[in-house]
Amino acid sequence: MIQNDQELEGTQERIAFFCRLVANMRKVEPPESFRLMASSYIAQIEKMNAEVIEYLSRHASEAVPAEAA
Repeated sequence: MIQNDQELEGTQERIAFFCRLVANMRKVEPPESFRLMASSYIAQIEKMNAEVIEYLSRHASEAVPAEAA
């Protein structure tokens, strides 16, 4: 779970990096290979996007939930 703006920035950078990887794979890999190779990256992108949304849904003055800390 993202706990501060620095972690938010790092997560956003990783999302962008993974998106670029998948976009490149779409161009250079055969369809069968692409699906297998891209699926784990896409799952990670979805997970990180959910974490970003969760972090951004909290006001800056709100503490990180105890179960996540």
